[in-house]
Amino acid sequence: MTQRGDINRTGAELELAVRVVELVRAAAGPAAQAEVMVQHDAEALTRFANSMIHQNVADATTTVRLRLHLDGRTAAGSTTITGADGLRGLVDRTIAAVRLSPADPTWPGLVPPTPLRPSAGYHGSGERSGLDFGFDEATARATPAERAERVRDFVRAAGGLETAGFCRTTYNSAAFANSLGHAVEGRAAEAAIDGIARLNGSDGVARQAGGRLADLDGAVLGARAAAKARAAERPVELPPGRYEVVLEPDAVADVLNNLAMFGFNGKGFAQQESFAELETDQFDPSVTIVDEPLGSRDEPAPGLPFDIEGTPRESLVLVRDGTTKAVAHDRRSAAEVGAESTGHGSEMSRTWGPMPTHMRLEASPAPSEAPTAPADRAGPTVESARPLVARMERGLLISDLWYTRVLDQKTLVVTGLTRNGVWLVENGEVTAAVSNMRFTQSYPQALGTGMVLGMGTESVLLPDRWSGVRYAAPAVHLASWNITGNASG
Repeated sequence: MTQRGDINRTGAELELAVRVVELVRAAAGPAAQAEVMVQHDAEALTRFANSMIHQNVADATTTVRLRLHLDGRTAAGSTTITGADGLRGLVDRTIAAVRLSPADPTWPGLVPPTPLRPSAGYHGSGERSGLDFGFDEATARATPAERAERVRDFVRAAGGLETAGFCRTTYNSAAFANSLGHAVEGRAAEAAIDGIARLNGSDGVARQAGGRLADLDGAVLGARAAAKARAAERPVELPPGRYEVVLEPDAVADVLNNLAMFGFNGKGFAQQESFAELETDQFDPSVTIVDEPLGSRDEPAPGLPFDIEGTPRESLVLVRDGTTKAVAHDRRSAAEVGAESTGHGSEMSRTWGPMPTHMRLEASPAPSEAPTAPADRAGPTVESARPLVARMERGLLISDLWYTRVLDQKTLVVTGLTRNGVWLVENGEVTAAVSNMRFTQSYPQALGTGMVLGMGTESVLLPDRWSGVRYAAPAVHLASWNITGNASG
């Protein structure tokens, strides 16, 4: 097990980044355009299965990434060896690679010296580093015992049901420097719990992410997962067809994930492979989607305040009141369409395209006259979804989606399966558990004009399968969801 990362590293990454730029200048001359990202990633994970902790692991790695443009050619390299020999080797390898690389006529150039954008949690001048963008030091320093407390509470609240999952804390600190003199640094921390409860083959799920470990309540999540598992026993089978649905936040997170990867992807947009049409009403007026890497007034920043190209990040409105307003760009995709980078460059964006990583589907309060099922009759749904369920005459309540795959990227038709609980709703009440079903559905179409019948009152922060990505989603009431198969086929 590798030791937990050192959070007392203020300035260490920036010193490394500047040193690599100087090495490039000495070896390749003043004409070389170099950008360097130094990132220290530390993750600690407490796993549990069979209702007991079986693994505590921690890993910390510092990675130095260099991208070099010289004589009209571009090459990149990286190393985790941060001593003098490792840095010199990185520079020498990248210079050799750039001389063998093809011409790069679309090189977008380097970011000039640019101040970072202040966030709701940032109290500095906004002109240098951004080390205080709502950073929660207690989460970065979290111990195995602190994570174990959340796991213990989850297991106890499940009331004897078999449980499994994890509690995770992450810490990232990074710095960027380039040969134009642009230099920035920042740090971020995050915590997440993801767990299931199981009863006689029926599973219930509960997840939550946040910038503070102290905000995660294992007891609340364990009780929720257990309630879902108990309610999912003895499922019935329903025929395929189009159903009115309430998607709970976990299921909505999958919708946001696919919209991010294939819809609001700047490379896909530039290559006309995305459904996105700017300034077009492509969604229901109730839909507003924002990418929020700098956090909000009440939530610490979930991400670093700049991207791998050194571009400052800020909130990006992707959809406002149903109108598509923007897609995510790095410098290359932005140059291709005559736009500006939105700060979404990453080591993956050069191949897979830049995409949002901190998307929030804005919640909207339920109308005051909306019926709300009493707690004892509301079934397994989360509290903020109860008004949506109470309004449904006949349809499905879906907890979670998984194994989703894109069938058509342009229209974003996705096929996948339900899991961790599906229920039949009749006249505003949950009447039966339903076996898992396959669906084939265009996600933008499902959120189209007139198709969104209601939003939950709270956006829940949810972790993705990989650290560094998360979503905030309310429950959503949709007019139609295309179920194409059931447990029998």
